[in-house]
Amino acid sequence: MRIVISEFISLDGVVQAPGGPEEDSDGGFAHGGWSGPYFDPEVVGGAFDAALAETEALLYGRRTWEVMARAWPAQAGDLFADRLNALPKYVVSDRLTDADMTWNTTRVPGTEALPRLRGLRAEGGAGAGGGLLVMGSPSLVRLLLGEGLVDELRLIVMPVILGGGKTIFPRDGALRGFELVSATAAPTGAQVCVYRAPTGA
Repeated sequence: MRIVISEFISLDGVVQAPGGPEEDSDGGFAHGGWSGPYFDPEVVGGAFDAALAETEALLYGRRTWEVMARAWPAQAGDLFADRLNALPKYVVSDRLTDADMTWNTTRVPGTEALPRLRGLRAEGGAGAGGGLLVMGSPSLVRLLLGEGLVDELRLIVMPVILGGGKTIFPRDGALRGFELVSATAAPTGAQVCVYRAPTGA
């Protein structure tokens, strides 16, 4: 399975709390909900619809999973929500237990994350059509990028600078090249950019 990352991201690379102030205020982050003014149903919403249509399962870090698992089951009846709710899910966490699992989710202990995720990625090969989609989860995404386990980045770039906050990008000094596959601009100024890792990466 290909590992695909989908993120709302600011011009300065911040992905923290795009949906609302209650999502994540770590570090005193005060701009929760910053993506809202730039959301476009056709371009941005369409990008999420397309990502879910190609997805076999969802992968989350603990905090993002907790936020999503509380919010989305209550949205049943919406086509996007129904697809999201129906997909199998994985959450990487040592803090959560198997007894905490809801929302069609399997827990992956943090100590086992890399071998388990390498195994999932190898199922069908990294170039296979189906995908393991990661949304949010910046710490997990940094780990996956650092380990060379990301096959595709779908970045929804919002025309805003936030001045600080959580990022998905490793700070290890390594050079990692990606190929720009497509870039679609929305009337709001948002831009959906799809990047793929080189073949064999």
